[in-house]
Amino acid sequence: MKLLCSVSATFILFTSVVGSAEPRGFVGGSRLMLGTQVNLSASVRVGDLDDDDDLDVVVANGRHWPQQNYVLLNQSRGRFNVQRPLGRELRTTYATELADLDGDGDLDIAVGNDMAPNQVFLNDGAGQFQPGETFGEPSSVRSLTLADLDGDQDVDIVATSRGKPNMFYLNGGKAGFANGQPFGGPDDSTISVAVADLNQDGHNDLVLANRDGQPNYALLNDGRMNFDRKVSFGTSRDETRAIAIGDMNGDGKPDLIAGNIGQPNAVYLGDGAGGFQQGVPFGRPDGQTYAVTLADLDHDQKLDIVVGNVMQSNGVFFNDGSGVAFSEVRFGNEDGASYGLDVGDLDGDGFDDIVVANSGSTNRIFLNRRRR
Repeated sequence: MKLLCSVSATFILFTSVVGSAEPRGFVGGSRLMLGTQVNLSASVRVGDLDDDDDLDVVVANGRHWPQQNYVLLNQSRGRFNVQRPLGRELRTTYATELADLDGDGDLDIAVGNDMAPNQVFLNDGAGQFQPGETFGEPSSVRSLTLADLDGDQDVDIVATSRGKPNMFYLNGGKAGFANGQPFGGPDDSTISVAVADLNQDGHNDLVLANRDGQPNYALLNDGRMNFDRKVSFGTSRDETRAIAIGDMNGDGKPDLIAGNIGQPNAVYLGDGAGGFQQGVPFGRPDGQTYAVTLADLDHDQKLDIVVGNVMQSNGVFFNDGSGVAFSEVRFGNEDGASYGLDVGDLDGDGFDDIVVANSGSTNRIFLNRRRR
């Protein structure tokens, strides 16, 4: 059984909003660290890499300067006592994303680098990774998203670049990603992209989070891999660093969650036809959110929001079911720099925990526990 807990490329739908929430908190500690090294970590992902039915972790390191990426194997109940280097070269890595890229049933890793070659690493089924093909030309890559864009049942790669063309790479079926195709504007400062069928026509669309005073927008797929129809959302002046998609209010339609810098975050409820209502703010008025993901953390069948912040504590926003009203529980340090996070049940108790990638401090685990 392969467990993959990255939600950035998937529209999460709950068919019911009936449930009984447990009050939850998030516990860290000196033993809940992913090693003792201090790196410039940019992102983190969880998944069962060695086929032992628990969740492992891969960390992307190297914001601005080349560093080593790592795979950490869960030895049971959230104890990561085995660490392996991913690749032999140090690179400026911003993203390490997990999916079965070659169709052999285990999770591979796509690595996105800033002005260095991007590369696929193929899993032997036991959590050992061999270098696969490189893809694309070196660019200012800031994120990767893995999803089936063309509907051929294999996983493609979507790469965003700040100030340079964004690209998607179609999978030839065996983790070969030959010719990239651009999307969006040639000078977009896109930091993150999410993938979902926004207008429910059977084709995956793209949602772009842009910085540097550029508007955010969705690009609708015409079914022939043309992303020409643009739907803007937000104020056109938002400084958006992260984006996620899920059904926040239980109406069966994809909604957007934007993580912003220097302003509140926002929820945009979708109309099911590719459009979105005016954003509803949540979080701090001077928010510094660099990462966002979604999960049902209290088992009430409603999606909650997890945000990673820079120079502010991180937060979980528990959804009341409306999709626009939340109660906040904070975790982590006020002076941290959390550039990435992911969720998954690391200790096997049935509740999703949180893994945080910090730049300039140790990466940490926060276990999901019932609050008294």
